[in-house]
Amino acid sequence: MSASGGTKAIVAALGANLAIAVAKFVAFAFSGSSSMLAEGVHSVADSGNQALLLLGGKKAQKKASEEHPFGYGRERYIYGFLVSIVLFTIGGVFALYEGYEKIKEPHEIEHWYWPVGVLVFAIIAESFSFRTAIKESNELRGKQSWGQFIRTAKAPELPVVLLEDFGALVGLVLALGGVCLSLATGDGVWDGIGTLCIGALLVLIALILAAETKSLLLGEAAGSEDLARIRAAAVDGESVTAVIHMRTLHLGPEELLVAAKIAVRHDDTAVQVARAIDAAEARIREAVPIARVIYLEPDIYDEEAAAAGADPTATPGGPSRH
Repeated sequence: MSASGGTKAIVAALGANLAIAVAKFVAFAFSGSSSMLAEGVHSVADSGNQALLLLGGKKAQKKASEEHPFGYGRERYIYGFLVSIVLFTIGGVFALYEGYEKIKEPHEIEHWYWPVGVLVFAIIAESFSFRTAIKESNELRGKQSWGQFIRTAKAPELPVVLLEDFGALVGLVLALGGVCLSLATGDGVWDGIGTLCIGALLVLIALILAAETKSLLLGEAAGSEDLARIRAAAVDGESVTAVIHMRTLHLGPEELLVAAKIAVRHDDTAVQVARAIDAAEARIREAVPIARVIYLEPDIYDEEAAAAGADPTATPGGPSRH
């Protein structure tokens, strides 16, 4: 996995969640708090998720084969989608069920100092993990808002870790609130309500992650800035006079396919056209290094047809108005 895949953030989150999971289960064993049980399962699910992300990054490094000529970059998208499923089923649904059971049959929390102490420790540990994810994300986010970054990021790992850590911190606060209210009122129902809130939060985060990774699995085009750079690099004004139409597709977070029909001069020889295409490919790769698979088709630019407007059904290599 490349540095942009957020390996450091994943490892930090994995270490924090494993330690927190053990502490939460110990606290549950001594206190009987359903919030602690839900949070313990949540931490186990998060640890499994980080392991899935690391596995996906490892598998994505496999070299292209005859059966998969464009490589295995999308493995990272598949494992990112699996994370959303695990978070929904093991984390969210379990917490909802446990919260319902606790509200139906509430019982007093025993040895209150265990859950309170563990929750405070967990909040501190998760804060360090969240800080690492934020720091790595800021290197890629630029001027984007956090919402825009999560929606447009092509590498799934950092958005997943960010949302998981954010959900974990909010969930810990909810669990602490439920435990404290149960202790203050002597009514265990509040512990169950806190658990229900945790479950609802995890389900919401899982749905957001599923929607974003589904879009990546279906295939997303390059971002607007990369598209502009590719168009500018393809045209040199001499041998290549225009980009007639273009399609891009992310084969993985760091691998982009570019297919375009470019306008060449009508009196150029085959050798000149071939050299123009090679030069355009080199310029595109220099401008956008992740553009690793490039297919350029030469054509003759027709100003009259272009004035009629672009054909929205045109595909590279197919018939079009030009």
